[in-house]
Amino acid sequence: MTSPEPQSPAPQPSEPESRDRVFRSVPAIAGGVMLLGIAAWIGIDAVINGEGRTPWLALAVLLLVVPLVVAFTLRPAVYAGNDRLRIRNPWRVIVVPWGQVASLRSAYSNEVLTASGAKYQLWAVPVSLRARKRAARREMRATAQARRQMGQDGRRGGASGTRSGLGGGFEAGPVSDGPVRAETDRIMDDLRALHEDRREAASAQGEVTVRWAYEVMGPALAGAVLVLILVAVG
Repeated sequence: MTSPEPQSPAPQPSEPESRDRVFRSVPAIAGGVMLLGIAAWIGIDAVINGEGRTPWLALAVLLLVVPLVVAFTLRPAVYAGNDRLRIRNPWRVIVVPWGQVASLRSAYSNEVLTASGAKYQLWAVPVSLRARKRAARREMRATAQARRQMGQDGRRGGASGTRSGLGGGFEAGPVSDGPVRAETDRIMDDLRALHEDRREAASAQGEVTVRWAYEVMGPALAGAVLVLILVAVG
């Protein structure tokens, strides 16, 4: 009798890879869906009820408008992973390993600067000056309220004679949980923290790659050519 062959141990499940964090602009998506609905409503009505070259012109305009609306509203996104930052802008997809990121800058737009000096805008994380002003006002109100609270606690502590520490100072709770920031500024803070944590990792090294979005540019260009032809012929 032959002895049974030893069975190989069952492969251990590999650790799950961390999923990229995705950042997108909700107002842009909502606006894009609304614009696509309006374009579809007008275009379909023109195709069904139009006469002569109107249906063909409506189809050509839809072929031009729909890719443009998708490119500037629904398409932009930022994917932040442990090893790279992938930026999907209207016309390009840029992949930047964290080791190639020089800085993440916020001014009138949010941008990533690479070690080679290239600059890429984060379309999916737009800057809102109005949101920054609202955050600044909330920060000022929170600071004033914290100061008033500290003054009230100090007066109550003085009346009851409660003191702490060798210097005889009154005890006080935390003034604030942190500065109030606009949402896109908080996103940029998170990206900067991830960059600082991962830029030296061996898996976060590599070259910057840029790919043009021909799947968007092709239909839009075809629609523009058809519109010009139909207008010239008509």
